[in-house]
Amino acid sequence: MIPQLLAMGQNGAMDFELPGQHDKRRQQIKSWLDANPDPSPQTLAEAGWVAPHWPEPWGLGADPVFQLIIDEELKAAHVDRPRNQIGIGWAGPTLLHAGTEEQKQRYLPKLLSGEEIWCQLFSEPGAGSDLANLKTAARHTGDGWVVSGQKIWSSLAHYSAFGILIARTEPGAPKHQGISYFVCPMDLPGIEVRPIVDMSGAHSFNEVFFDDVVLPADALVGERGQGWALAKVTLGNERVSLSSGGALWGLGPSAMDLIDLIRDAGGLTDPMLRQQATELYIEAEVLRLIRLRTVSALAQGRQPGPEASIRKAMADEHGQKVMDLAVACMGADALLTNGSLLGSDGTFWQYGWSFSPALTIGGGTAEVQRNIIGERILGLQKKRLRADKVEPRRLRRR
Repeated sequence: MIPQLLAMGQNGAMDFELPGQHDKRRQQIKSWLDANPDPSPQTLAEAGWVAPHWPEPWGLGADPVFQLIIDEELKAAHVDRPRNQIGIGWAGPTLLHAGTEEQKQRYLPKLLSGEEIWCQLFSEPGAGSDLANLKTAARHTGDGWVVSGQKIWSSLAHYSAFGILIARTEPGAPKHQGISYFVCPMDLPGIEVRPIVDMSGAHSFNEVFFDDVVLPADALVGERGQGWALAKVTLGNERVSLSSGGALWGLGPSAMDLIDLIRDAGGLTDPMLRQQATELYIEAEVLRLIRLRTVSALAQGRQPGPEASIRKAMADEHGQKVMDLAVACMGADALLTNGSLLGSDGTFWQYGWSFSPALTIGGGTAEVQRNIIGERILGLQKKRLRADKVEPRRLRRR
């Protein structure tokens, strides 16, 4: 837990509250916002407000409480951070963990400001849910690397400047070894990006093909053949990022936004919808408290562990429930593309509802997350019984 957030409330109940308006840290950011009332993304990044938990000079080395205060004050001032979820949430922490000083100086400033968008080049068509089954190969040439293969479900690849790429560099090594981690400029010759249009009609996913793409030698992050360990760092941060804030992988409205809309519209009279809204509120609060633990771990310099899988497994299903309730509240209007939700534009809620089945697939399926939880947290055995070793059930005589 985070000691600064704990305060004893009435009847011995424990409250989780942030420091009040007179807190020096809150006054610090208020003063900065007064001096910078409409900060640009570059100004936010240079001041350390974009990723305040990162070490200086990229962030502020902020503890969990200060991070949450910053979130509150930026939101109250209607100041939006740059949108670069994969870059800031996944690529950046991995570069901080294993990148060279030259790589940090080159990539982090424009990554934080959102000037250079990033994508992730991990998943492959033939790998299924086991990422280590990847076939994309990177051959060392002396001057660099030649990459051949295919990636899929690459969000934002169609307008990204860079991608984080894992490829097999040691063909004879066991599948979890011999994988290397690269920064891949997306404008290199030999890269082809093909769109994948999902059932909502949106184009956010892509297939990416590599036809003898030449990467420079300094594209390698960390040690050759040690990319699987870095991929796990990225995936841990991905699961934290995908399960934060909004209902759609950390983006868009949250359960609390929906509940505020319902409250402003006069509440719900249908008892079943009231029960759904109550359950959403409880789940949102549980996820908020788990997030505090995760933020605390990151602030202490610990990489996200298997507990990130707990939060993602919960958050994905929670996001689907948020969208289900929104569409249920819309009633017949949900059938219309210009339908309304409690008097407001309902287009986004309809999009979110049609997109939400993907939540329990992307970033590691719900089944994979539960395997991680079972094996790494609960200590359950990984070994599974073979079908030919299971004794068939005998029919009982009556």
